[in-house]
Amino acid sequence: MNQTLVQKLTRTKPVDNKNTEQASSSSNGLHRSIGLFPLTMIGVGATIGTGIFFTMVEAVPKAGPSVILSFLIAAITAGLTALCYAELSFRIPASGSSYSFAYATVGEFLAFIMAACLLLEYGLAASATAIGWSDYLNNFLNNAFGWHIPELLRSPMIVSTAHGIEIHAGHMNLPPVILVCLCCLLLIRGAKESATTNAIMVLIKLAILIFFVVIAFSGFDINNFHPFFSPDGGTHITGMAGVTAAAATVFFSFIGLDTVATAGEEVRNPTRNVPIGILSALGIVTVFYMLVAVAAMGAQPAAKFAGQEAGLAVILQNVTGQTWPALVLAAGAVISVFSVTLVTIYGQTRILYAISKDGLISPAFRKVSPRTGSPVQNTLIVCVVVGLVAGFVDATFLWDMVSMGTLTAFIVVSLAVPVMRRKEGVSAVKGFRVPGGPYFVPGLSIAACLYLMFGLSMTTYTVFVIWMSAAILTYFFYGLRNSRLN
Repeated sequence: MNQTLVQKLTRTKPVDNKNTEQASSSSNGLHRSIGLFPLTMIGVGATIGTGIFFTMVEAVPKAGPSVILSFLIAAITAGLTALCYAELSFRIPASGSSYSFAYATVGEFLAFIMAACLLLEYGLAASATAIGWSDYLNNFLNNAFGWHIPELLRSPMIVSTAHGIEIHAGHMNLPPVILVCLCCLLLIRGAKESATTNAIMVLIKLAILIFFVVIAFSGFDINNFHPFFSPDGGTHITGMAGVTAAAATVFFSFIGLDTVATAGEEVRNPTRNVPIGILSALGIVTVFYMLVAVAAMGAQPAAKFAGQEAGLAVILQNVTGQTWPALVLAAGAVISVFSVTLVTIYGQTRILYAISKDGLISPAFRKVSPRTGSPVQNTLIVCVVVGLVAGFVDATFLWDMVSMGTLTAFIVVSLAVPVMRRKEGVSAVKGFRVPGGPYFVPGLSIAACLYLMFGLSMTTYTVFVIWMSAAILTYFFYGLRNSRLN
């Protein structure tokens, strides 16, 4: 009652990770029903697909063939942070991921700010991937049946152009809205069913990408890598500046690492399975990203990527001169992006569940169905918002904002490692620890994230400041007074 404002802002939530392996499900809590393999597939499902199927079109015009370096830089940055995630997830096996880590280490206010970053990251990522799904669905329907989705029903109302924002009255991107509705129905059924379905879709996705690599390499031309660094790329970005800008754009696709950690309260034996799941997902993702990026650049000149719809399917069609490879890949992409959207929405709902359980937002987000073990009301609210953004907003607005949210989350996670080590002191429990002590790897992770942030546009920073301002007001008018720690 006599806490000062500073004490309230910096109060931390006690960490109790005892007996998490034996924690049983209750009628008003999430169920521990996810094993190591489906957990790893959640990470792979949230990552592979987004960066490869869509962002090549955004990243290659900035970096040219050196976009390969962009993926490598993004992977190294994600790898450094993955080690930090692995240590923290061992000690804090709870829903909420970065938010829960921040709440247990750096305090309530920064944890709420982190939550706002995660909500921005997951909500816009789900909308952006759903929008990209529309392109591949249209390509599949065209190759399979010779039919296009009418332009009026597959183009957004709010569009970003070279001349600014345009409003196209009467337009709506309907396929992403349908996709979000399907994800909503599946998530309401329960986490175990969703995780199993996702694992099947991810295996299909990996097979499709192997199919792409094999065929694309048959049309490989080393001349497509010259000049390696883009002299202009149509965006007036040259050399390593282009590489950095492209790396910042594609970095959001590593959101899957965070998604693994959001499932901490629904994973069996979380202190073992969450760290292994994070590192396994990173390894699988990095290998596939590099293979597909090299194959795509070798099969098509960099100049052709700009504005290309359903890019990987078009590459296969051009390499073989036939439509069936493009048809197979487009069908695989339709399935793949379903899994990306599914697990991204899943992550969003679990973060809201964790924040609500701590009293910082409305209790409506923590109500769990006793029959399915799923936060039904929470899921419905998230899907309505994601569906509206996906149906009416151009994806160009979304990519860099997701990267900003992801990078901010990764910085806080890296900061939390030395804080947690200091709090535990000599009484620290045994388990996974980042190599090189509590400062070396987290320090490199923070530096790498800040480096990528410099590649983002001023518009991204402006929108991010507006969003953060809204979050701060929400905390002081509601969260501060209603916190369970109050």
